Amino acid sequence: MNAKENALAILRFGQPERVVGGLPCQGLSYFGVDHESLDGDGGHHLPVGRQWTDIWGTTWHKEHEGVMGFPRGHPITCLSDLATYPWPDPDDERLCARIYTQASAAFDRDTLFLSGSHRDTLWEKSYMLCGMERMMEWLLCEPQAAQEILHRIMDFQVGMARHYLAAGIEVAHCGDDLGTQSAPLLAPRLITELFAPEYRRLFDLYRAHGVIVSFHSCGHIEPLLPLFMDLGIDCLNPIQATANDLTRVRRLTQGRMALQGGISSGLLVGGPAAAIRAEVRRTLWTLGREGGYFCSPDQGMPWPEEHIQTFREALDQWGRYPLRPESIALTEN
Repeated sequence: MNAKENALAILRFGQPERVVGGLPCQGLSYFGVDHESLDGDGGHHLPVGRQWTDIWGTTWHKEHEGVMGFPRGHPITCLSDLATYPWPDPDDERLCARIYTQASAAFDRDTLFLSGSHRDTLWEKSYMLCGMERMMEWLLCEPQAAQEILHRIMDFQVGMARHYLAAGIEVAHCGDDLGTQSAPLLAPRLITELFAPEYRRLFDLYRAHGVIVSFHSCGHIEPLLPLFMDLGIDCLNPIQATANDLTRVRRLTQGRMALQGGISSGLLVGGPAAAIRAEVRRTLWTLGREGGYFCSPDQGMPWPEEHIQTFREALDQWGRYPLRPESIALTEN
């Protein structure tokens, strides 16, 4: 099996040869997906201390080396702003042209998926526009206004999806962090009533064209798993190890939704190597013994090189089918 065939076997709960870290992709992105500034002087690559305003009018501050900036200024601060706010146009050549330029680059289509990014798909984009507390308040006290904001954001995402489809993508990367360490960030009722219809617009469009939908959501997301599966998400990440019961997550999703992640980022930062190896063995068995699992850290961080190398070596050693439970793996070490 090549990398693409193996990934498809994982997604379909088939018979892959090995567990890998994720879908092998050649990525496309519209200009602004990573919070770039239209004036060309913005982005998370800037040095600590820099500020910029992205294509949505959100002001960002770069505060920590190796970590993305933080949204500190919001263009929609009162409901009257909705009447004059200039919503970005997905057909603006300055934003969408990059998709087609990137798609024209040569790559191995036999082994790589062509993918498109919808970073900050809905919830995160809404609080970047309005501020988190303000958006939470409007969801409860001004639901019609909140719904208008969500709908206009998704209008943009659906419009950009049509460009990705025209470019021929096979995987759509979407995501919103909907969990805290111990519970969903928003009431599941609000997510079901206000967010799910908007997500469905985007996901149904992709599913109608046979595109794989990958969704990122940090934190405790166990109560949302039935909704995610109902929405037709094919692969969910990062399955934060310290915020979820991994055994329960796998039981609820087995055969219905692939998982990616599950390896504690805190452990990968702090080590030691023996604990990292044991974590990889245990998580491979818990989440992957019947397929449907991509093994990776549950957050992206600037890892100590020796720790991430230990993770990679353990995955290569123990991530080959048929998988074996940790008790057997330990006796064979």
